[in-house]
Amino acid sequence: MLVHPNFDPVAIHLGPLTVRWYGLMYLFGFLAGSYAGRWRINTQPWLKWSVEEVDQLLTYVVFGVIVGGRLGYVLFYKPEYYFSHPLEIVALWKGGMSFHGGFLGVTVASSLFARRSQRRWLDITDFVAPLVTFGLGFGRLGNFINGELPGRPTSLPWGMIFPNTDLIARHPSQLYEALLEGLVLGTFLFLASRKQRPTGVLSAYFLMGYGSFRFLVEFTREPDNFLGLLDLGLSMGQWLSLPMIIAGLILWRSSLKSAMIIK
Repeated sequence: MLVHPNFDPVAIHLGPLTVRWYGLMYLFGFLAGSYAGRWRINTQPWLKWSVEEVDQLLTYVVFGVIVGGRLGYVLFYKPEYYFSHPLEIVALWKGGMSFHGGFLGVTVASSLFARRSQRRWLDITDFVAPLVTFGLGFGRLGNFINGELPGRPTSLPWGMIFPNTDLIARHPSQLYEALLEGLVLGTFLFLASRKQRPTGVLSAYFLMGYGSFRFLVEFTREPDNFLGLLDLGLSMGQWLSLPMIIAGLILWRSSLKSAMIIK
């Protein structure tokens, strides 16, 4: 039986200002993604990206993650509350971000960047897909440090008590997600990216990989108490992940078919 260390969510105190671990995890994710993007353009010459373009794209991605993640949480999880308290929509410091909203935000941001740079949209998403996994991994570590989003009760040896929640041993589902969505998916995508792939394939791998991992981990993650389980006993996260898996399968087949026609 393990007990959550109950970390101080504030990493640095600067007088009246504080720097929280959760914010630092986002920063680490963006910095790692930026470094990895530079590594890709230096080792994969067929990409034909410049350092300036990588920096510009990541700026778009940052805004997409923040704006999309917040609006996704507002619309997918607590629409009635935030429509009644609209001023709190911008209160990011109180928490409340949605991956699926952030994903849609990055999708829109990538589309805008594609128009500006005159690149194909799927070329943009193929480039971004491996880089996003750093943010996923670090973000889930931030959830773990905060002791938020704990798992469902378990009797497994690595079950963990989260004192801020209750005294029941639970799955450390944040760590499951950090491992699968960050390390495992990231490793797979970077290995896949070492070879030139048909346009859209890396994006399809990301959609199928993230959607599948998130769907599975949700079986160990405690549903939001204000939502509970929805139709068919599935959580909101699972219902939002299913379209990603389906879209990934469709994109993968169409990308391979297009590549065969071109050849």
